[in-house]
Amino acid sequence: MNSPTPVVSRRHALKQTFFFSAAIALGSRAPFAQADEAAPGDRHFLMIGDYGTADQAQKAVAKGMQDYARAMKMTPDGLFLVGDNFYGAFPEGLDSPRWKTGFEDMYPATAFPGPCWVVLGNHDYDNEPVIKIAAELAYNQARPGTRWTMPAKWYRVEWPAVNPVVTCLMLDSNYKNSTAWLKPEERAAQLAWLTAELAKPRTTPWLVAMGHHPLYSNGHHGDTKALVDEWGPLFQKHGVDFYFCGHDHDLQHLEFEGRRTSFVLSGGGGAGLHDVSTQRGPFAQKVHGFTHLQVSKEKFVVRHVDGDQKQLHAFGKTPAGKIEILS
Repeated sequence: MNSPTPVVSRRHALKQTFFFSAAIALGSRAPFAQADEAAPGDRHFLMIGDYGTADQAQKAVAKGMQDYARAMKMTPDGLFLVGDNFYGAFPEGLDSPRWKTGFEDMYPATAFPGPCWVVLGNHDYDNEPVIKIAAELAYNQARPGTRWTMPAKWYRVEWPAVNPVVTCLMLDSNYKNSTAWLKPEERAAQLAWLTAELAKPRTTPWLVAMGHHPLYSNGHHGDTKALVDEWGPLFQKHGVDFYFCGHDHDLQHLEFEGRRTSFVLSGGGGAGLHDVSTQRGPFAQKVHGFTHLQVSKEKFVVRHVDGDQKQLHAFGKTPAGKIEILS
């Protein structure tokens, strides 16, 4: 395996922050369409993390997602749910009423008819982990017709099924060694799977990885050294375009000079917010909200949007790796 990728130094961080400040100034030159100018063939997805609270904040973000899609005259191809899907106890397992109130009705099929691809967060392991995790893994089979999609703790998605434009490797980032987190033998099995998947010939223009915990974060939890050491070199070696995650309760976008991968954090789905710093850019904000992914063969646009449908930050990326800050 390649040697671990080091955490970026403050000097390096300042350099890349300056770089993206210059890019923002040139944003009007960006060749990427706004959402309401999307080409007919573009694919659209919405993403949330750290959302499963069942409180008013989750409801507000969920309503904002519906209003945003309606205003953009857009039916998302699907939702990406990047963990902490249910906070607190879950004693009824598959029979919990929270499946209806916190998922099926919260993100209704009338607005979001496509699949909802899910990964596990740390709060999906806590409290009563066997019941909660087992229920999340079994729900799709037990409830025919549901959009909830999590066939395993880690799995591959290519979308759309015909002529796919994006490959997503959905990962379990819960690396603490205890019985309530990913077990060491599971961690080794997942790493072997990830290594094999990344070594396959690319069949889509975009290669994306998703998990719950960040490799790099300006938020409350900071960087995750185990993921930096284990996944970072693989992402760089195989040209992973994006890593999407949650865990810190905020919205972020980090870029590092010499790295192929863009690091995007979408943890504003409803849980109590975390403070952020901005020593590494180009964006970090303590705010509830969601993320809009607009994908075609020629471009990949990421937009952070708050619960009131205000676009807070947006950037585009080409398959060659060129990035333009849009707002």
